[in-house]
Formats: sequence, structure tokens, C-alpha cells
Amino acid sequence: MTLDELRDALAPLIPGNAAFDGWSDKALAMAAAELGVPADRAKLAFPGGSVQMIDAWFDATDRGMAAAFPPERIAGMKIRQRIRDLVLYRIEAMAPHKEALRRAFAILSMPQNALSAAKLAWRAADRMWRLAGDTATDFNHYSKRGILSALYTSTMLVFMDDESEGLAETKGFLDRRIDDVMRFEKFKAQWKGGGERVPSLSRFLGRLRYPAI
Repeated sequence: MTLDELRDALAPLIPGNAAFDGWSDKALAMAAAELGVPADRAKLAFPGGSVQMIDAWFDATDRGMAAAFPPERIAGMKIRQRIRDLVLYRIEAMAPHKEALRRAFAILSMPQNALSAAKLAWRAADRMWRLAGDTATDFNHYSKRGILSALYTSTMLVFMDDESEGLAETKGFLDRRIDDVMRFEKFKAQWKGGGERVPSLSRFLGRLRYPAI
């Protein structure tokens, strides 16, 4: 395998070991052993260390999401349902590795990794919108991704502490946040071209990230 192919092959295996050993060389070596690959070669596939391992896992989740939502499946769904199901797919795909995800969030929350964390959240939102069929190229392209990035991040944080049956708390929180977005989009449409008052995107993103449950 090339290093890129090796990275893709290792990405879904590392979380099972990261739950116990963190996003470390040891976890990587154990994942490599599952493939029968020398640990030293596995390290060459992740010169960026733990952040690159996390990045690869999230990317693997995105590929699974794309395979699970082909155009013919998306076509029969309303936009609200598309976004809801895409967000839930990512959460449910990562649910078996909640402790690894908790450790990943701890790494990404470090000040030196703030930019990487923001890029990963933006990429997730962008890929979900593209699968949902969004083709906007104007300001809406950025506002949609900014809002979904905040929605997705806040929902993931609720998921991390969710012990309810069938992730009922997470799903309820997600539904309320999507309702907020739908109301915001309706409000924005009503004020479009008004000139005198403009909805505050930053204030709305703050509400999504730190909402009252």
C-alpha cells in the first residue's frame, strides 16, 4: 500500500485502540498490527501525529456517510430531514468509540489545535451540505456552513454526555436546534433586502453553541 492507502486503512482501526491508549503511537502501533504492518511504517503515514490520526478518522466517517447517502436516497428527502439524518449518521457512526471521541475532543480543544479543530468542523459541515444538494456560491454558502458547523459541534457535545435510550436526548436537542435554524432562515428571508436591519449571524451561532437546554 502507498502511505495514503495505509492511512485510509488505519483510520477506522485507530479509535478502537485510542479509547484505551489515547491518540498515541501505541494506539497506532496496535492498529498497524491488526493489518500486519510494521509500526514504523504506520508512523510514516501520520507525520502530523494525533491530530492527523483524528483527521483521518473523521475523513473515514465522511466517506462512509457519502456511501450511505447516494443521490437517489437524498432526492426523496426534504432539506430538514437531509441535514438531520446526515448529522445523526456521523454521531451514530462514532458512538461505538465514544471514549476515543472524548479524547479526540480534548486534543482538539487545546489552544495550539484550535485552527485544526475549526477546519475539521467546517469540513464536516461542507460535506454534509454538499451531500444534501447545496449549490450556493454566494454568502449563503458560508453562512450555511457556519451555522451547521455550530449546530453539529453543539450536538456532538450533548451526545458525549447522553446516556438516554436510543440517544433520545441528543436527537431531541438536534431537532430543537434545527427548528432554530429553520426559523432563522425564514426570518432572514423576510428581512432580505430590507437594508435597515440585518440578522446577526455571530449572535445566532453563539445561541447554537451555548443554548439553553
